[in-house]
Amino acid sequence: MQFKRPKRAPVILALLVLAWVCGVRLWHPDFANRLELMTYDFRVRAAQSFVSPAVTNLAFVAMEDSSIAAIRHKLLGKPYGLYWPHHVYGRLVEELSAQGAEVIAFDVLFGELRPDHAPVQMADGRLIESDDFFALQTRRAGNVIAAFTADVTPPDLFATNSLALGDISTEKDADGVLRRIKSFNLNWHPAFKSAARQMGIDLASARIEPDKILLSAPDGKDLTVALDQVGNFDLADFVGENIPPGWQRHAKPFTRVWDLGIVMAAQELKLNLDRAEVDLPHGKIILRGDNSISRTIPVDAKGYFYINWQLSATNAGLVRAPVEAVLKQDKLRLLGQTNGLRDDFRGKLVVIGSAAQGNDLSDHGATPLENDTLLVSKHWNVANSIITGQFIHRASLPLEMALILFLGAATALLTWQLRAVAGSIAVALLMTAYFGATILLFIQFRWWLPVVYPLAGAMLTLHGLLLIHRVVFEEQDKRRVKSVFSKLVSPNVVNELLSADKLELGGKHREITIFFADVRGFTTLTDQMQEQVAEFVRTHEMDNAVAEKYFEESARETLEIVNLYLATVAEAVKKNEGTLDKYIGDCVMAFWNAPTPNEKHALACVQAAIDAQRAILALNEKRLAENPAREIENQTRAAAGQPPRPLHIALQLGTGINTGLVTVGLMGSDAHGFNYTVFGREVNLASRLEGVSGSGRIIISDTTYYHLLRHAPELASTCTELFPVTVKGIKSQVRIYEVPWQNK
Repeated sequence: MQFKRPKRAPVILALLVLAWVCGVRLWHPDFANRLELMTYDFRVRAAQSFVSPAVTNLAFVAMEDSSIAAIRHKLLGKPYGLYWPHHVYGRLVEELSAQGAEVIAFDVLFGELRPDHAPVQMADGRLIESDDFFALQTRRAGNVIAAFTADVTPPDLFATNSLALGDISTEKDADGVLRRIKSFNLNWHPAFKSAARQMGIDLASARIEPDKILLSAPDGKDLTVALDQVGNFDLADFVGENIPPGWQRHAKPFTRVWDLGIVMAAQELKLNLDRAEVDLPHGKIILRGDNSISRTIPVDAKGYFYINWQLSATNAGLVRAPVEAVLKQDKLRLLGQTNGLRDDFRGKLVVIGSAAQGNDLSDHGATPLENDTLLVSKHWNVANSIITGQFIHRASLPLEMALILFLGAATALLTWQLRAVAGSIAVALLMTAYFGATILLFIQFRWWLPVVYPLAGAMLTLHGLLLIHRVVFEEQDKRRVKSVFSKLVSPNVVNELLSADKLELGGKHREITIFFADVRGFTTLTDQMQEQVAEFVRTHEMDNAVAEKYFEESARETLEIVNLYLATVAEAVKKNEGTLDKYIGDCVMAFWNAPTPNEKHALACVQAAIDAQRAILALNEKRLAENPAREIENQTRAAAGQPPRPLHIALQLGTGINTGLVTVGLMGSDAHGFNYTVFGREVNLASRLEGVSGSGRIIISDTTYYHLLRHAPELASTCTELFPVTVKGIKSQVRIYEVPWQNK
C-alpha cells in the first residue's frame, strides 16, 4: 500500500475524537461502565462452555425448603420454626466434623445469643444451653469459620471458639448484579466503634496511615489517633487513664476479616492471612504460606476483586446435600447405628448456606452467569480462584488508554488510506478481530480487556466522523476535480488525481511537453461546401426560408466533420495519458506531466502525435471509401430537388511539439468555471511549430528531441533534423526535428 500523507483537518479530527474518548474515560469512568459490564457478563458466560482447572473438594450443605419442613416436623424430636435454635447448627458441625470435613464455613449470620431456646441433653445426661452446645461443637471441630459482616459481628462465644471469621458481605453493582467481592473488611476495636457511635463517625471512610488513623467527624474536623511503631493505639486516648478491666491499653485498632472464600482457601493452602501484604495503591494483595506457596490477588484501590464465576450450585464437582440429610446421619451416629453411614464430606471445604425459596432464608440474586443464582456460590468460586491461582485481571487504566489510542490510530489510518467501502470493511474486520481476541483472552487467561471505549468510543465514532468528513469535504473536492478533468484526461489519470494526497492544482512552475495539432484543409472544405450550397440556391431561385434551411444543413455537416477529426486526435491524447487543454477552432491543444507527473512526458506526447497521425490516415481511408455510395445518394437528392452532399476529401494533420518550463494550474473561478491550462513562452513556441509543420507532419523542438534521446533513443534516431526556423515572438532561431510516423 502506498501511504497517503494525511491532511491537517482529518488528523485534527482524529486527535480530538481520541482526546474526547480518553477524557470521558478518565473523568467519567462510569459513563459507559454499564455497557462494559454487559460485555464482561457475556465473556463470563462464554467461558462456561470451556473446561478450566477447578478444585474437587468443595461441598455445599444446603438449607432447602425440605430442610425447613423436616425440622418443623420434629426431625430433632421437637418442632422448630423458621429460625432454628443454634444447637441445630451445632449438630451440623458435629456430623461434618465426624465425617472428616477439612473446613466448615457458615454463610449464616449469628448476630446474638438465643437463651430462649431449650437446653440440649448431652450423652452423659447433663443439660447444656443451645448456644453453648453450638460453641462447644465449634471448638471441638477446630475448623469452623463463622460468618461476619461490617454490620453484624458474631457474639464472642461463637467468635472465640471459631477458627476464624469470614466476611460474607455482598455488594452488588448498580445494575443489581454481583460481580465482585471485597477482599476484607475491618473489624474495629470496640473503642473505635463506641467513639464512632457517640460522635457520628463513619469508620468506612477512615484514612489509615502508617503512624496514625484519621477519622472524619460530621463537623468536618478530623480526629487523629496516633499509632506506635508496631501499629498499636493507646486506649487512654479514648477513655483516659481509667482502663476498663480486661482491656489492654495498647492494642490493634482493627483486625482484617477476610472474605469467607479467601479464608477457606487459606486453610487449604496453609496461607498465613496475618502476614498478608496489602498493597492497595498498586492493586495487589499477596498471601504467603509457610510452604512457599503464595497467591497474588488483583484488587482495586478499595480492595475489591472480581469473582471468577466458574462453579455453579449444580456443578458436577461440587458435593451437595440438604441439611436434613446431614442431621439424620448425625442422629444415627449418636444412636450408635453407624453401619452404612456415609462420609461424603471427608477432606471437603464445606459451605453451609441457604438454598431455600420464598422465605427470609432466600439467598438468590443476579450474577454474570444468570439472573437467578444461589449467591452462596460466591464463596466456593472465590475459594476455587485462590486455590487454582486463576483470577480475573482487568486491564489497567494505562493499558486501556493505550488500546484506545492504538485502535483509534489504526482506524484512522484504514479510513484515510482506503476508499469508503473498503475502509469500512477493514475497520469492521479489525473490530471483529479485537472483540474476538477479548473473548479468547478471557477464556484462556481470564484477562478482561476493555471493549466499549476502544470499539464504540474510539473505532466506531472515529470511523463514522472521518467518513462524514470525507463525504462532506473531500468527496466534494474530488467531484470538482472529476468534473474538470473527466473530459480532459484518460480515466486512469482521473483516478490517480482522485486518489492523490495533494492535488496541487494551483499555479506551479513545471517542465511540460506541449502539443498542438491542426486539421489542415478544413477551411477550404468549409468554403467549398458553402459555395456549393449557394450555387444550388441561385440556380433553383429558392426563397430565403428554404435557402436558410440548406445553409444550416451544410453548417451542421461541416461541424460533424471537424468534430470527428478533433475527437480522433483527442482520443490519441487520452490514450497516452495526456491532458486535453482546449479546442481552438480546428486545432487541438494538449500537454503532459501535469496534473499527474510523468517522467517520460516528451515520449508520451510524441507517441500521441504518431498515434493521431495514423488514426487520421485510417479515418481518411474510411471516409474516401464512402464516396461511391455518396455519389449514388446525390443522384437521388438531385431528383428530389435537394442540394448534393459534398464528397469526402482527405484532411491532414499538422503537429507542433515543444518541451519547456511553463506555468500550469486552474484558471477561472467557482462562479464561472475552471480550465486547467498552461501558458508561457514554451507554449507559444509549440503553437508556432504547429504553424510551420505543414500537412501530415510532426515537428518537435530540440528540447523535446533531447528528451527522446534519453528515454527513446531508437525513436530519436529516426528523427530528421531540419533547417532552423525563425518564428514570431522568438528572437533566436529554433532547431527543429521531424518525427516519422508512417507504418513501414
